[in-house]
Amino acid sequence: MTRSPSRKVFITCAVTGSGDTVNKSDKVPFKPEDIARDCIEAAKAGAAVVHIHVRDPITGAPAREVDYYREVVERVRESGTGVVINLTAGMGGDLTFGSAEMPFPVDEAGTDMAGATERLDHVRELRPEICTLDCGTMNFGEGDYIMTNSPATLTEMARQVRDLGVRPELELFDLGHLSFARWLVAEGLVVDPVMVQLCMGIPWGAPNDMNSLMAFVNNLPDNWTFSAFSIGRDQLPYVAAAALVGGNIRVGLEDNLYLSRGNLASNADLVHRAVQILEAMNITVLGPEAVRDQLELASP
Repeated sequence: MTRSPSRKVFITCAVTGSGDTVNKSDKVPFKPEDIARDCIEAAKAGAAVVHIHVRDPITGAPAREVDYYREVVERVRESGTGVVINLTAGMGGDLTFGSAEMPFPVDEAGTDMAGATERLDHVRELRPEICTLDCGTMNFGEGDYIMTNSPATLTEMARQVRDLGVRPELELFDLGHLSFARWLVAEGLVVDPVMVQLCMGIPWGAPNDMNSLMAFVNNLPDNWTFSAFSIGRDQLPYVAAAALVGGNIRVGLEDNLYLSRGNLASNADLVHRAVQILEAMNITVLGPEAVRDQLELASP
């Protein structure tokens, strides 16, 4: 199928992620109050959705403590911006082998494996409108780290998310993940309207060339809502690329630290630049209430 370019899009801001970025830019938030501040500023700059990870407020290391999520979510909900909250459910699927020659014992510092129910503790308590579901396992970057999501774990997570009334954002890092996403929908574990995120350019998933992007887009069901993003210096060009192939937009410091070469960005900077690109293309940027209507999101 061929999709028409988008004339109305929404922007998701992924504000911090779990990568090793805190020591690369002083603009990456890691304390709950700073993550919440960046969510609010991104919303004011034009983001309809904020995608939230949390970190240890002292070290900046990735974390999944419910208390950290609670503080961020409460601050954002009290801000009056009305921004849609999207919490990651990807944490707890981190496996790092010991080495190429001695995979066991695993590297405890880089391994955090949890069951399906535990991975959703924060979603169950805080009931965001959206939470992510990474639809597969893959070699993720360099070294011995593997993003680990077994079919059994994902099936149970999808069932629990459905029963909570939270909209899953199905994160697809490669074409096989799209096949699994279609199976989840066919099994009734994910219900309409279906929302997916095409995650491009992450080693060693789908590359971010246009042929790979179109392989995704041409295999998406017509009635699915999708966004697409790439990482690093290709994040901002993908604002235009995603809209031209019929998708929505994701920017933010989870995926890219720079506004231009040598110029570190804030989350609000990246959202503002995305709005500029879209408006120059005569594309309307949707607010959070329009997104709630489009995706039939439960009230927070």
